[in-house]
This record gives sequence, structure tokens and C-alpha cells, in this order.
Amino acid sequence: MSTIKDVAALAGVSFTTVSHVLNDTRPVSADARRRVLAAVEEIGYLPSAVARSLRKSETKIIGVLVPNVNNPFFAELVVGVEEGCRLSGYSVFLCNSDNDPKRQQQYMRTLLEKRIDGLLLSSAGDAEALARIFKLATVPAVTVDRAVPGARADRVSVNNQDGAYKAVRHLLDLGHRQIACISGPAEFEVSMERVEGWRRALQERGLPVDGSLLIESDFSSAGGYEAARRLLRDRAEISAVFASNDMMALGVLRAAAEFGLRLPQQLSVVGFDDIELSAYVYPALSTVGCSIKELGREAARVLIDRIENPGAPLKDVQLTPRLVQRESTAAPGSR
Repeated sequence: MSTIKDVAALAGVSFTTVSHVLNDTRPVSADARRRVLAAVEEIGYLPSAVARSLRKSETKIIGVLVPNVNNPFFAELVVGVEEGCRLSGYSVFLCNSDNDPKRQQQYMRTLLEKRIDGLLLSSAGDAEALARIFKLATVPAVTVDRAVPGARADRVSVNNQDGAYKAVRHLLDLGHRQIACISGPAEFEVSMERVEGWRRALQERGLPVDGSLLIESDFSSAGGYEAARRLLRDRAEISAVFASNDMMALGVLRAAAEFGLRLPQQLSVVGFDDIELSAYVYPALSTVGCSIKELGREAARVLIDRIENPGAPLKDVQLTPRLVQRESTAAPGSR
């Protein structure tokens, strides 16, 4: 592997001159700069990021910790984060915890050992596990879509209650009255907020909130499928389902097809998040959400601002979701 001294020898300059050219720390003559850059190109020299980070106390690396990259929501989020970081000169170190709190902590230690400049955490884990992670964190941090009690971190989120309210109000405006809700795990803040939006929309119309129409699941398509099968088997009177994320809503579409129901004539389905895939299933999924990539870009922007302005007041940025009406919702028909 070539070294800075190899570059200096080929360019006919001192290695300190090479350093000044590469790091732009002191004016160097145009001729010397040209020879140094030509030598770097010829021998394929790559400056040591480790050495640079030790000199400047920065690595220009952002650690991103997510619970499940198989979920399109987190995949799209990471794309937005990477884009925002890249445009600001930062690289991304991605870790997938697979919803395992112990693995989250292990990755947290790994990221800190890599001397990351900042941490972006999007996790569905319980608050206690996340609090343990933030006890380890000694770098600027941003959480996506949730707050962590006691953690000094900025937050970027979607207004979950408002989005769920808009989804259920859409069904109510179409004439639906028996509207089931498939939620995520009850202990998650996101789940509670979206269930509250379902309740608020029903109560606003003077409708009873039937607890038997609320089924807890796990934010996966398989979980939504199983929950929908139970609903369609036991509660034939329902005409619409609000699923607390699009992945569960896709499972509902599958279950409805297996029950021989025509969508949306016999059952309307609306999700949450507006993942890209939701526009390409059949019927195309009505949903609420904001651009997930934009959410990622905003989270990256807030984190980089925190890195560069560590003493600034903490931010709590909340994006407003919109209703996206597609083919999976219509006025109720006869079952």
C-alpha cells in the first residue's frame, strides 16, 4: 500500500507539502499542487481516514441504527438519511438490530468504537432498552418517530395521531361505521398514538369505540394477515379496516382475497406510512403518510446541525401526514 512518503518522492516535494495539498491547510504553489495530485492519481494513494480523524477529532461518519431493514419503511428511511448525509459530506454506518435489544446495545458499542460523529436511532424497542442505549451514547443523537425519556436527543417524527385520525375520518366520510383497527404492539409509543387517532375519529362522529374491533399485531404483513383473518371470521359486520402501517395493510388485502371479498366494494382497507410498494399492489393501497425519504433527509439535517452546533436547544420536528386515496377504499357495499 502506498504512503504519503511515496507520493512525496514521486512528486519531488516534501511529505509535509503533500499533506498541505491533500488537507488544504497551507497555500502551495500551483506547480507543486499539480505534481502532488498527479502522483496521488498515478500510485492510487488513499489518505488514512483513521489518521485524519485522530488529528481533527472527527470521522465524518454517522451511525444509523434501525430495527428491521426488511421493512420497506426503514429501507426508504435509510435512503433519505444517506442522501442527506452525503450532501453534507458525511458517510453512513448502517446497523440492523433485527428487533433485538441486546443486539442494539452491541451495535451501539461498535458505533462508538468507530468514533462516529453522531447517532441516528429509529427503533421500535421498549423505552427501558432504549434508555440503556442512550446511557452509552456520548455523541450527538437524533431519534426518529419516538422520544426516549431522559435522553438528550433531538427528535424527528410524523404526527401519528393526526395521520390515523385522517385515515379513519376518510373511511367515515365514505359512510363506514364498523371500522376495525389493527395496531402495532401496545407498548410502543407509535402504536398508542395511532390507536388514539382511530378512537378520536370515531368519538368525534358520536360512534362507540368497540374494543373488540381493536386487534394488536406486530407491524408485519404476516401479523396483519393473521389479525385480519380473525376479524373477518368473527366480525362479519365490519366494512373497513384501518391498519397501523402499510405492511399490515398488505396482509389484510391477502386475507380479504382468501375470504372471497371484493375490495373495496365489500371491504375497504387503509394503511399508514405510504411506503412506495403501497402504490403498486392490487388494489393500490389507500394510506396516510409523508415522504419517508424526506423524513430521513430531515433527520440527517437535524443531526448534522446538532453535530455542528452542540449547544443549540433540542429540536422536536414533526412532519404532517397527508391522506393518499387509491383503490382500496370506497363507500360500503353489501357483504
